[in-house]
This record gives sequence, structure tokens and C-alpha cells, in this order.
Amino acid sequence: MILFSADTAQTIGAYGYGAVALAIGIESIGIPFPGEATLIAAAIYAGATHQLNIVIVVLAAALGAIMGDNLGFWLGREFGFRLLLRFGPAIRITPPRIKLGQYMFLRHGGAVVFFGRFVAVLRALAAFLAGANQMPWGRFLLYNAAGGIVWAALYGFGAYQLGHQIDVLAGPFGIALSAAALLLTGAGFFFLRHHEKQLQARAEQALPGPIKHPHSPWLSWRGRHVRKKDGTTPDPQPPRRSRR
Repeated sequence: MILFSADTAQTIGAYGYGAVALAIGIESIGIPFPGEATLIAAAIYAGATHQLNIVIVVLAAALGAIMGDNLGFWLGREFGFRLLLRFGPAIRITPPRIKLGQYMFLRHGGAVVFFGRFVAVLRALAAFLAGANQMPWGRFLLYNAAGGIVWAALYGFGAYQLGHQIDVLAGPFGIALSAAALLLTGAGFFFLRHHEKQLQARAEQALPGPIKHPHSPWLSWRGRHVRKKDGTTPDPQPPRRSRR
């Protein structure tokens, strides 16, 4: 939970909406930073003091999220795949996990980008990974903007309503919410770990052989078949160029 300290209140009071947009933008690029914490703290501050307009707080948060994610997407698109290949194993991002990421973005890229805004780790990495996996920018922007706006509105207006009950956040209710958040995070991590091998097997079936750079026409062509509901795997031959 947020520790609504005097320093936090002073920073938000001094820099206001710009601090919200900047903090969320930095986090969205992929840099560890308390963007969500800043949004909630600013919304609580607005509700408790009425010195900030909550609508503008939410708009600043959504703008920071969209702009930061787009910069993260560009960085991932230009450098992500090479960085993952070179440094990924050091942080346990192995080639099978890279292929799993390609598979997930080919099948569920929009959902990953939208719902990733609500998950702590994905909030910082989803845009970079979307770029690294060469998700079409127009599709990314649509789901990214939708996720950023919904996330900012839910967290912003929700925290604003608690602004006049700030003491509650430090009591048993706050402890219960923190415990629930940790429980859900742990459950999600356990689910992914438990089903990772199964998902990797599906990824290998859909994208057999060594991992390909997302710019590869072979991967793009395969992606169209990955979306088929019957689960069939056509003969993996490169697409033929039409003669015109």
C-alpha cells in the first residue's frame, strides 16, 4: 500500500500533475519507478485537500502511461530482440521463454498490452516486449491507450474516494488489501510456473525450430496460422510473393 508521507504530499503539492505524468511515464518506459504509487498518492491528496483536480490527475496519468509505453515500444522494437538474446539468459529469459513470448504476442498481444497495465511487472515491461516481438504499432496503440485510460480512471477515481479516509489506509483495512494483493500476485506466479512447460510446448508446435527474429517473414506468416482455432500446423514454408 501507499505510505502517504509528508514528503510525498509535498512533492505532489509542488509539482502536481506534471509529477504524476512524469512518474508514470518513467515506469512505463521500463525503468523501475513508483508510477502507480504516485497516481494513487496524487488521487488521495486530491480527495483529502482538494488542491488538485482529480479529472486532470487521471488525464495526466493516462497521458504519461501512453507516452511512456510508446517510447518503451520503440526501444523494444529497435533493440529488444537482440538484448533478449544476448542478456536474457542472465535473468532466466531463455530461448524457450523468448519463443513463448513470441507465441503469446502472436495470439494474445492485445490482451497482454491491455491487462498488463494492471500487473506490476507487466506494467513496466509489456510495451518493451510488444516492440521486441514486432507487434503492429497501430494495434499496440489501440490497446495501450485503452488500458492506460481505464487503469488511470479506476485507480485515480477509486483512490480519490478514499482521500477523506486516509487513516483507513494505514489500519487493518490497508493490511488486508496488501495481503490480498500479495496473495493474488503469488497465485498468478504459481499458475504461470505450473503451466509454463505446457505453454512452451504449444509455442514450439506453432513456431517449430530455432527462434526467429520477429522481422522474419516466416514468423509473420506463421503468426496468421497461430490464430486458427482448430490448432492445425500447416507446412512451414515461407509465403510466396504475388507477381503483379
